[in-house]
Amino acid sequence: MAEVNEEVKSFKDLGVCDQLVEACDNLGWKNPSKIQAEAIPHALEGKDLIGLAQTGSGKTGAFAIPILQALLETPQAFFACVLSPTRELAIQIAEQFEALGSGIGVKCAVSQTYS
Repeated sequence: MAEVNEEVKSFKDLGVCDQLVEACDNLGWKNPSKIQAEAIPHALEGKDLIGLAQTGSGKTGAFAIPILQALLETPQAFFACVLSPTRELAIQIAEQFEALGSGIGVKCAVSQTYS
């Protein structure tokens, strides 16, 4: 992946819509993390990507923000399915989606399956 442009200083600079920029600000996310700055522009273009980063680096925001922006552009009752290796992580992901999507009434359901 290309180097991050040093001029990127905000979520707005990455192409995130005003409503989600405000949601990020409400969560105390003033500037995108490295993984977010690298991933969000590509995801907003509809590209597939794989991102690797440490725990707490902002990976959930890196994929949740583009999903929520796509939902805003094409509102639907059921929009995305996110798979997680553990129930605990699934709950954390759902909480991030609901926090970021609180202004648009996003609701998440966490389900557990057994193999």
